Amino acid sequence: MQIRLDDQLATETLAALIADRCAPGDCLALSGGLGAGKSTFSRAFLRHLARDPQMEVPSPSFALVQPYETPKGAAYHYDLWRLDGPDALHELAWDEACEGIMLVEWPERAEDLLPEGALHLTFSPGKTEDARLVDLTGWPDGRLTGLKP
Repeated sequence: MQIRLDDQLATETLAALIADRCAPGDCLALSGGLGAGKSTFSRAFLRHLARDPQMEVPSPSFALVQPYETPKGAAYHYDLWRLDGPDALHELAWDEACEGIMLVEWPERAEDLLPEGALHLTFSPGKTEDARLVDLTGWPDGRLTGLKP
């Protein structure tokens, strides 16, 4: 499924709609170049999941993982851009995170350790500076119904 996001608000709305569908054990794999919208999506997703629109959501670029407690349980935001290799994931609470809700930026660096059944979101530029296209794959169609913001 491909969704056109006309602006940041549309990205935030999509993040909230997906957060409502997530449960412990779900993984969202966010792909796309620098500035593609992965961090904007992640912040909105985590704020909605935590029911705190003002929550501080720092980029995990340097720490590689940022954990959160939410009403739905533990959530983990990974940025694997600087990861030395998939073996390093075990030092980053990866196995524990697989039991919670995971957001993984640069998921290809996890190689075959990415949980099966992950929702893959691939962000690409749209027709305007603020617009994005996002391709969603990996979840059954029934879980994706009604996602267009």
